[in-house]
Amino acid sequence: MTLTYQQAREILESWTKTDALLKHARAVELVMRQAAWRFGRGAQDEELYALAGLLHDADYEAWPDEHPKRIVAWLREREAQDLAHAISAHYTKWGVPHDSMLDKTLLACDELTGFVGACARVRPGGLASLEARSVLKRLKEKSFAAKVEREEIAQGARLLGLEVDDLAQFVIDALRPHAKELGL
Repeated sequence: MTLTYQQAREILESWTKTDALLKHARAVELVMRQAAWRFGRGAQDEELYALAGLLHDADYEAWPDEHPKRIVAWLREREAQDLAHAISAHYTKWGVPHDSMLDKTLLACDELTGFVGACARVRPGGLASLEARSVLKRLKEKSFAAKVEREEIAQGARLLGLEVDDLAQFVIDALRPHAKELGL
């Protein structure tokens, strides 16, 4: 793979203009960096996992009806097959199998990262006071962050062999040092 982090940032920022989606991309990138150490091969996988987190929704804002077709094609043109496959698999409507740990981890972390962010935004103490049990309680409230695919969160946790509360705590811990940058 010849894709650099700088190239990934450039394509993300050229296709994505809203602060909310840029922060989501950054948040998933940060969680995926930590995931490389817990579920992958550490330093050997960190950049790949980070790029998956950063780019997974890169085309969503500009072409919502085609997501993730554009970013997957862009990655394939750059021979970034592992990234293209993981991003294809994270869009569960395509039915792409979750073959690698990268595929499984991106699915597990994407929706839950967004959900944890939503939970943090409604707490007076933000991410600093958020606990996994609060996340689980909010997951049961279908009206809270209603667009979040709760089944994808459950499926991702299963693929990693975790309970949802353990995965939620992992996401909280990965995001907490970056709370100020992310507005959480």
